[in-house]
Amino acid sequence: MDQLLNNLKVQINEKIYLKDPESSDLGKRIISNSIQMIHKMGFEQFTFKKLGAQISSNESSIYRYFENKHKLLIYLTSWYWGWLEYQLVMETMKIMNAQEKLSIALDIITQPIEQDSKFEHIDEVTLNKIVIAEYSKSYLTKEVDEENKNGYFTIYKRLVERVKDMILMVKPTYKYPSSLSSTILEGALHQHFLKDHFKNLTDCNDEVSPTEYFKHLVFQTLK
Repeated sequence: MDQLLNNLKVQINEKIYLKDPESSDLGKRIISNSIQMIHKMGFEQFTFKKLGAQISSNESSIYRYFENKHKLLIYLTSWYWGWLEYQLVMETMKIMNAQEKLSIALDIITQPIEQDSKFEHIDEVTLNKIVIAEYSKSYLTKEVDEENKNGYFTIYKRLVERVKDMILMVKPTYKYPSSLSSTILEGALHQHFLKDHFKNLTDCNDEVSPTEYFKHLVFQTLK
């Protein structure tokens, strides 16, 4: 089993990239270094020219993997959601009790991220910070409908669907499972952002975690 998990690959829509970055050492360095650079300088200031200088490679070589930095951001956020989905499936697959299953899912979605040694070239902790700060920039664009049609957000939507199914297992008559599910995923990012930057706009702090808040919200809603 350990050997199988070590060979795990998060499957990303092939339309997002021109060449699979997982297929070469350069591609993995592009992913690894872009995560650190976007976190450090922000997505707006990040460029392929700066990335090329960081990894001692021509800017043109990066364009062989990604058409632009927007596609790179979609790749990174898609990888994150796929990795989170993997965590959710592995941790809940043997749980039969519906409330316990949903509770574990809420832990996975809302708790601070820990490093995963199975993916050496990806810093999941830093990637989580990028998703919190930058994820909305991947879909708040004029092209969102076309990109959605092309399946760019399939992994995220699939994760929402999984949580929705868990909500219905707890309360099959609940009218708004998709809305609640997407609120949990988006809201978890938002509460972590508020906790770090707008402390007076959230009750989450060093004593009250987003996980505690969402468990209260969800299970009170599903009573």
